[in-house]
Amino acid sequence: MIKLEGVTKIYSTDSIGLRNINLHIKAGEFVSIVGQSGTGKTTLVRLLIAEERPTKGKIVIGDWDVTEIPSGEIPYLRRQIGVIFQDFKLLPKKTVYENVSFALEVAGEKSEHIKKIVPQVLDVVGLGEKMWRYPKQLSGGEQQRVAIARSLVHRPKIIIADEPTGNLDSLNTVEIIEILKKINEFGTTILLATHNREIVNELRRRVITLRGGEIVSDEESGKYRL
Repeated sequence: MIKLEGVTKIYSTDSIGLRNINLHIKAGEFVSIVGQSGTGKTTLVRLLIAEERPTKGKIVIGDWDVTEIPSGEIPYLRRQIGVIFQDFKLLPKKTVYENVSFALEVAGEKSEHIKKIVPQVLDVVGLGEKMWRYPKQLSGGEQQRVAIARSLVHRPKIIIADEPTGNLDSLNTVEIIEILKKINEFGTTILLATHNREIVNELRRRVITLRGGEIVSDEESGKYRL
């Protein structure tokens, strides 16, 4: 599903994002990528969605060679990868329904398809009854659930969650992780970049630890050991 071979990202002589990363993530896995700030988690996310290109090495996602992908094909790649950020990135003047449908509209999907898919993904995250509310009328946890719903509209094979609970309290954190586990049960590969020790230890799934841009451990049923 996801393979990185000798991937290095150098920003400058004083700033190296990743060093010689070799990694294989199978379809359907739930993997936590952990490390302190500045260890390379965000760089890894940016490389996977082709927001940045590696200085050296090769990245393959499914049938895509992300290292050599033409710019015109990047939007199609990103429809296979749902991304969830810490700060939600919702449009404040659009309703929950409109925030989610917008991702389909810009991809040129037909209105009939949009009307079918949006309620479905909102039901998955438990917001079917709040689809006509605006972001300011929702709690932080609910806003993040909208962001998760938006990431699901293209039925991606991979979800990358970059610190998705960083702005949430413990109760909402638990709810978001439970939703991600539910999505994983449908067969979607989940990559969770986080520095939340409790989340990682509770999951008891594969844990990849980054330090100084390098993988220092990769455990099938690991813990947060930093």
